[in-house]
Amino acid sequence: MTNKFDPNQVTFAEGAVRVEGVVRSLGVDLRSKILTSRDPLAQRLRKLLPISNVPRGFEKYQLPFVLQPSQLFVTHAPAGAKVAEHSHDEGDGIRFIASGSVIHQGVELTAGDWMFIPKGVRYNIEIGPAGATMAYCYCCCCGGREDIRDWISDPPELRA
Repeated sequence: MTNKFDPNQVTFAEGAVRVEGVVRSLGVDLRSKILTSRDPLAQRLRKLLPISNVPRGFEKYQLPFVLQPSQLFVTHAPAGAKVAEHSHDEGDGIRFIASGSVIHQGVELTAGDWMFIPKGVRYNIEIGPAGATMAYCYCCCCGGREDIRDWISDPPELRA
């Protein structure tokens, strides 16, 4: 008999209930501060949220939060660039470091690391010595007004 990998064994809602139950059991509030994959709490949560339904040789764990519908972004940043303190006031977000590094509160996050950014929590980052490529999933739109002005008045699909 062939073992087929089937990732569709639980619903989105069931996965959300699992995460909420683990977080609640630890008595933590993930909405009060920035949490990164390097934090001791995140390491503890990782051990409590393993996924065994994976192909041979894979290691997977469920992240300790659930995001509602969101928009995705990718950023390439030069070495030493600094992002001033700010917050995302419309919704939560997650920043995934694909390459290079980002420094947050003196901790260098490198390729494969992430940081969860709760709605309204202020933070800043500095890009590491090799620059960085980052992916984001935010429950808000991080595009500026200038970024969307032309699209609103003249959508690309209507241009000649």
